[in-house]
Amino acid sequence: MRKHLFVPLFAILITSLVLAACSASPVATEEPVVMTEQPTEALPDPLAGYLPENTSGEIITAGSSTVFPLSERMMQRFEEEGFTGAITIDSIGSGAGFERFCVNGETDIANASRAIKDSEVESCQSIGREPIEFRVGTDALAIVVSRANDFATDVTRLELAAIFSTAETWSDVRPEWPAEPILRFIPGTDSGTFDYFVEEIFDEDEAPILSASNLQLSEDDNVLVQGVLGSPYAIGFFGFAYYQENAGALNVLAIDGVAPTAETAESGEYPLARPLFIYSTAQIMQEKPQVAAFIYFYLTNVNYEIVDVGYFPASQEALEAAVDAWYAAVGLQP
Repeated sequence: MRKHLFVPLFAILITSLVLAACSASPVATEEPVVMTEQPTEALPDPLAGYLPENTSGEIITAGSSTVFPLSERMMQRFEEEGFTGAITIDSIGSGAGFERFCVNGETDIANASRAIKDSEVESCQSIGREPIEFRVGTDALAIVVSRANDFATDVTRLELAAIFSTAETWSDVRPEWPAEPILRFIPGTDSGTFDYFVEEIFDEDEAPILSASNLQLSEDDNVLVQGVLGSPYAIGFFGFAYYQENAGALNVLAIDGVAPTAETAESGEYPLARPLFIYSTAQIMQEKPQVAAFIYFYLTNVNYEIVDVGYFPASQEALEAAVDAWYAAVGLQP
């Protein structure tokens, strides 16, 4: 009996071994697991805190009457974009603006139609302020007469010096011009426009112009405009924007045959083209983010407004340098 049972048991054993061998065969390789990156949260925009709608507080600026209309336009734009704080802009002249900024320490921003002087930098440093310069545009100082003046259209630099110093009548400058007294209307001595004109025409000696007869000075360019409009024998000078506002009633004189335009101002061909600036400090900008926000907005939007205001854009290189200075002041990477 055992003999007969052995065969089926042996067969079962063989079958089991075969099945086991089959189950030990290599299994098809599974698809590789692909590790996908988990979505990361977007990094915060370092400039978000300097957007107009994200800042508030007080901003106090003062200085150049020439820069005033440009800063006023940028203030309006800044407020339109969402700034809800208070901005004060006083038109008191570049020199007076630097005094309030560097001596009294009363303002956050100084507006200037000339570069800051070494003595003013020293004054700033004496109260713990290290001024940073931001170029914002280009102005062409306009020499203007009334539209009623039908004789003066072009002057040389030498004639300009005589007109604003020793010449008593127009015929003293050119014999064919009227023998009428020259009436002079010029910016006050605190004005960067005055400083610039004296530097360019009188080699920084203000005595000749301040000794001229029939001379009226004012820090208010609108007063100068009205003075020039009052007589065909009047002459004055101020920033190009104030000429442009009154171009229907005033004539602007060419100098050495070159009229003030965007092209001649940028190229330096026009003799009385000059840069426009605003100044602040890193400490002010870090302690008052609203000031840093306004300056950044100013620098990145000024070229959209400057021509309409009446000035000419600074070069791209100058604006880029100003923006780089802003980044360094607030401690960010461009």
